[in-house]
Amino acid sequence: MLRVANTCNALLQELQQIWKDIGETEAEKDRMLIELEIECLEVYRRKVDEAANTKARLHQSIALKEAELAALMASLSDLTVQSPINVEKKASSLKGRLMTVTPLVEDLKSKKEERIKQFSDIKSQIEKINGEILGYKQIASTSERIQKVLAYVNEVHSMCSILGLDFGKTASAVHPSLHDKSLEHATNISDSTLEGLENTILKLKTERKVRFQKLKDTVTSLFELWNIMDTTREEKHHFSRVTSIIRLSEAEIVEPGALSTEIIQQASQEVERLNKLKTNRMKELVIKRRAELEELCFKTHIEPDPNTTFEKSNAMIDSGHRIDRG
Repeated sequence: MLRVANTCNALLQELQQIWKDIGETEAEKDRMLIELEIECLEVYRRKVDEAANTKARLHQSIALKEAELAALMASLSDLTVQSPINVEKKASSLKGRLMTVTPLVEDLKSKKEERIKQFSDIKSQIEKINGEILGYKQIASTSERIQKVLAYVNEVHSMCSILGLDFGKTASAVHPSLHDKSLEHATNISDSTLEGLENTILKLKTERKVRFQKLKDTVTSLFELWNIMDTTREEKHHFSRVTSIIRLSEAEIVEPGALSTEIIQQASQEVERLNKLKTNRMKELVIKRRAELEELCFKTHIEPDPNTTFEKSNAMIDSGHRIDRG
């Protein structure tokens, strides 16, 4: 930093000498120095914004990984894995936290896949024994059905997580065995269960599409209102999670609760709040302009236009008409 400061000072002295040789006035020198300072500030501001965006992305990645870790721990009932909270305390930086959590997630993913495989193998063995006892020869078809049901159930679980829905209720509505963990209730693999899972997945995908579009529309309105109302960066930061979600495609959204009704409601309530604030400001402006008009009319002995009364202007604003500020 000292070397950079020395270089900057040397360049500044050189620039001042050039201005002196040219014959620039003191006022012109001051103006150019101010422009130079503004340019430097803009460079620093851009770097700060870039660093802030990187930090936000790291926070999002960590949140996703920690949520995934918690979900895996819950599904595997694995109490030996260090919790994300302890990981967070030990890591000194965001990158450090991410590097610590990621291998834990990958390890539990492998364990989950292994358990699914073990479950599938056991089910296949049971079906094989039953087939041998009863004389059935449809073992291959049964194993395929089990794999298909498990794949559908996993997809339903993922979709419910994103939408913030109760997976247990959703799966049980198709068939109780899909959520019942007790050994005495084998997973149902009938045609009606497969059909029910397919229909449920279709409904969940449709709901995801509807919610994603609604969130996009709401955030678009939010951006417009932020620009109109000159919203501060601190106020915008409260909705950084929402704005980061809509930068993804629908298929890329995997964060638990990303498209929950609570998330959409929070954004909608902020749009409603800002709309009311905008309306109030417009009414204040109308009152100010109307007072100016009345004063001008009084001085020139002209009767003011009755269509611009406070009541009529406010009614137009409330009904959604645009009021010209000119």
